[in-house]
Amino acid sequence: MLQRVSTSEPPPVGRAAVRLLQGYVWHPQDAEIDLEHFLPHELDLPGPEQEEHEAAHVLWDAVTPPFAFFENGEPTASQAFYQFTVLRVYEARPLNDALHADASAASEQLGPLLDGTPDGVGWQLWEDLRDL
Repeated sequence: MLQRVSTSEPPPVGRAAVRLLQGYVWHPQDAEIDLEHFLPHELDLPGPEQEEHEAAHVLWDAVTPPFAFFENGEPTASQAFYQFTVLRVYEARPLNDALHADASAASEQLGPLLDGTPDGVGWQLWEDLRDL
């Protein structure tokens, strides 16, 4: 039986997994680049001192290039592409301002690491803030 859910109800209470950053990382397929050497699997983001909090998880999975050409017209077929996600699990879903602060902190931690990757590694990341 189908039920209609009212949009005026408060959001569910309980743990929430939220995507903070989403995007892509890529490099030439023939380059011997292992992202494990450059990127962590977890980020320790700030949180209220009185509360225990989980680290943010950094995930990347190989995917087919999501578009055929880069903006400069170069084909993407010669690149290894990874879908890149930073997510965090919360005891209760925070307000968007707090999520934005976490996404900004994650971006600040990842920026120097991504800048330190070898030539040929590219990335495009953006704030997401959607529940998983």
